[in-house]
Amino acid sequence: MDIKTFGVEMWMNELENHCRYNLAETCVESITLGDLIDIAGVDNSVLGELREMRMGYGAIEGSDRLRDAVAGLYEAQARDNVLTTHGTIGANSLVHQTLVGRGDHIIAIVPTYQQHYSIPESIGAEVELLHLREENGFLPDLNELRAMMRPDTRMIATNNPNNPTGALMNREMLSEIAEIARGSDAWVLCDEVYRGTDQAGDGYTASICDLYDKGISTAGMSKAYSLAGLRVGWVVGPRDLLERIMIHRDYNTISVGRIDEYFSALALENRGQILERAHRITRENLAILSDWVEAEPLISWVRPKSGTTALVKYDLPLPSRDFCTRLLEEEGVLFTPGSAMDMEGWLRIGYANPTADLCAGLERVSAFLARQGVSLAETVDQL
Repeated sequence: MDIKTFGVEMWMNELENHCRYNLAETCVESITLGDLIDIAGVDNSVLGELREMRMGYGAIEGSDRLRDAVAGLYEAQARDNVLTTHGTIGANSLVHQTLVGRGDHIIAIVPTYQQHYSIPESIGAEVELLHLREENGFLPDLNELRAMMRPDTRMIATNNPNNPTGALMNREMLSEIAEIARGSDAWVLCDEVYRGTDQAGDGYTASICDLYDKGISTAGMSKAYSLAGLRVGWVVGPRDLLERIMIHRDYNTISVGRIDEYFSALALENRGQILERAHRITRENLAILSDWVEAEPLISWVRPKSGTTALVKYDLPLPSRDFCTRLLEEEGVLFTPGSAMDMEGWLRIGYANPTADLCAGLERVSAFLARQGVSLAETVDQL
């Protein structure tokens, strides 16, 4: 199988351990297992439970405890609608491998996580891209989506909240997408890994699996729950689909680690406190980032409504990879170049780091931008 290089992951793999301020990070600041144990109030019992845990494969579909906890995140789902996976990335891969075949017509709403168009392309599917636009607030043009649909359209692939823009489709828009898909009997795969981080209310937006009988929701412990190291994700959808996915899963994952599932269940059972912390970090930090964007004449954006990342435009005659490389070399700050997401001229900023790191990093970016602005002005004067 020939597949494109995963732009964002290759960038992060190469550089995220060589920066002083990682403003490319997309997870809400990680917590320790000690933090989780304290939040759950199980310090006196957790070691005993782990000592008694036999290190077999465990439940192949995922532990009943974890699947019940995941089902509780949705409006109309039960244990049998949940299958655990190795992270959200594993969930997405399995869905594409199960449903997409050579020649299938797939519509991917971009920008998005690269899995949702590169995996179908690698399988031999016909992938059409629906491009989100700044003037629409990075929300899909549904008339454009309708025009792209065909009787044989197999799947619409999207993510909500959006990575990297932070745009948020509400219940009404998701319901319209479901209705559009229903006309072609198409699946809708919605990567919801950032669900829980909305800037308003309880942080949760509607989920496609609750709105459409062929809606598939994927998510995991990495972003809102600050536990990327557990590498636990899930697929939520119709039971017959999950049975088909398990056929593929048997070839790569078999089961998720029992200790990982134990701590994931513990976290979801105590998600109120974890999300309260996540909301405090993301909402305070986005306000700081917003003030910074407004003060920078070379930077503009569409302000995110959810998630942990923002996509910003910079007004400099510099490719985004060169911008990010120079920024890292000169100031020790890591951004993600838009070119890694097929969004040249833009930059992705992660704002869910410790607040002090965000402030210090942005201050250094301002210094970098000031130098670039002076250099540009001098060049113009010479002309």
